Amino acid sequence: MAWDVEGTKRRIHEAAAAEFAAHGPDGTTIDRIAKRARVNRERVYNYFGDKSNLFSAVIRSELDKIADAVPLVITCTADVGEFAGRTFDYQRAHPGLARLVLWEGLSDTGRVPDEIARTKLYTAKAEAIAAAQQAGLIDDTIDPAHLIFLVIALSSYWSAAPQIARMLSGSDAQDGAEAARRRAAVVHAARQIAAPRTT
Repeated sequence: MAWDVEGTKRRIHEAAAAEFAAHGPDGTTIDRIAKRARVNRERVYNYFGDKSNLFSAVIRSELDKIADAVPLVITCTADVGEFAGRTFDYQRAHPGLARLVLWEGLSDTGRVPDEIARTKLYTAKAEAIAAAQQAGLIDDTIDPAHLIFLVIALSSYWSAAPQIARMLSGSDAQDGAEAARRRAAVVHAARQIAAPRTT
């Protein structure tokens, strides 16, 4: 019987994403990933290299997924709010992403292994903001990179710090009505941040 290489890689990736999100890169072991993926540890090393390379591959893949699922296209001021709302939705559906990013930040040494490639994901968003600013669609008093960072943070921190959100609101993200209120607040705040300034 032929070995399902792609299926095995997918299982390893999914297991690693879950383990890294739960325990971080330092608290995760290759043995636990292999057990969860139902493969021997040598397969993990053969396909992904060491744990650091695997963590880098997982977080890059997860960031590629959100970039594909939530593109930033700005044709009017309201589009920034809609981007924020869709980012909020994605993060709510995939809470492990925020945890992965936070774990990476906690162990940041000033550079991630694939920083050049990863930077392109964010540069494209900053360029979309800059183009919208030049077209007069959104506020041009905030640096484009800073503006998109603010919008991403606004959209993502609900998933990154659910305990704070719960303590402030008295509800958690499983409450559909509360989730809708949070999303509406995110969209409104992003629109306010991006709204062109009037003199």
